[in-house]
Amino acid sequence: MAPAADLAFDPWDPAFLADPYPAYAELRARGRVLRYEPTDQWLVPHHADVSALLRDRRLGRTYQHRFSHEEFGRGAPPAGHEPFHTLNDHGMLDLEPPDHTRIRRLVSKAFTPRTVERLKPYVVGLAGELVAGLVDAGGGDLLADIAEPLPVAVIAEMLGIPEADRGLLRPWSADICGMYELNPGEETAARAVRASVEFSAYLRELIAERREEPGEDLISGLIAAHDGGDRLSEQEMISTAVLLLNAGHEATVNATVNGWWALFRHPGQLAALRADHSLVPTAVEELMRYDTPLQLFERWVLDDIEIDGTTIPRGSEVALLFGSANHDPEVFADPGRLDLTRVDNPHISFSAGIHYCIGAPLARIELAASMTALLERAPTLTLAADPERRPNFVIRGLKGLSVDMR
Repeated sequence: MAPAADLAFDPWDPAFLADPYPAYAELRARGRVLRYEPTDQWLVPHHADVSALLRDRRLGRTYQHRFSHEEFGRGAPPAGHEPFHTLNDHGMLDLEPPDHTRIRRLVSKAFTPRTVERLKPYVVGLAGELVAGLVDAGGGDLLADIAEPLPVAVIAEMLGIPEADRGLLRPWSADICGMYELNPGEETAARAVRASVEFSAYLRELIAERREEPGEDLISGLIAAHDGGDRLSEQEMISTAVLLLNAGHEATVNATVNGWWALFRHPGQLAALRADHSLVPTAVEELMRYDTPLQLFERWVLDDIEIDGTTIPRGSEVALLFGSANHDPEVFADPGRLDLTRVDNPHISFSAGIHYCIGAPLARIELAASMTALLERAPTLTLAADPERRPNFVIRGLKGLSVDMR
């Protein structure tokens, strides 16, 4: 085991945020697990270890199904943060079996391959409309004009969020997701709490309406869903809807802009893609690997584990570095090279194990649809200005991506 404090890994340094991948190479060279005092975590940078630990039941997204805060050696969250934690802790991403199993089984009925495939014409049609608007305007912001509205509209359509209300979703989501960054401050927490209260109140009203007048949407389906007598509580429905809305667009939004920013920096790869649109499926996978939208996933150690001779005791937190794992040369040949033809590509951008992203098939359809529409309808798309990166580490994205049709 080696300390990480003397390395270039610094999730608050703008230079690191601009390009964290050289620092990850340092981490991998230094060892399989490294203690990082600023966040009180153990960093895990290698693909094999990250992949294995995502499937290891000695780790969990929560510990409260087995231990109290005191038993686990952790303090309870501040009382003022309660609305955020109530919302977050009842979603399946932060639950472990048996509650996770029960909720995921009910929700997964809405994400069967057949259901997702039925959405494809809607996704493709909307992507075409959005790109047509961008072309008619002669350019714009790829983030605000394409990357955000497409996945937000799709998941909102699935859930049955009225079109007039959809503008509320992205700001709420952004404020809540701020709490997933490392060591969030009180201002971040206050925004997350406010968004949690407002989002929950909105969904509580919508659920009440759907109880009176059910529709064909997912919220109506969650109200009616049962399996062997199991149903979702109202809080579980609210938390599930928020999770699906947040997770249903955050990764897709950031994968879209990170991906196009990478393409603009690799004109040879972009030219090859423009010449052969059949590369879109492998391009989507490679771009998610090359600049990973979710850089880190946290797990609590429920029972002592050992990595490379180092015992990590119960009560610890491990930080599984997805971005580093996706650049591990033990798994990916020449990982620093963008290769849109890469076929052997076991990236873990959608996680693994029981918390594997339930919406991954839908995200792939959305990413392919927007990419194809831009290739077909905006063949001269050009970067108008270098983008500014968001000052976040865990959820990696850009503030915008200005393009024109030169």
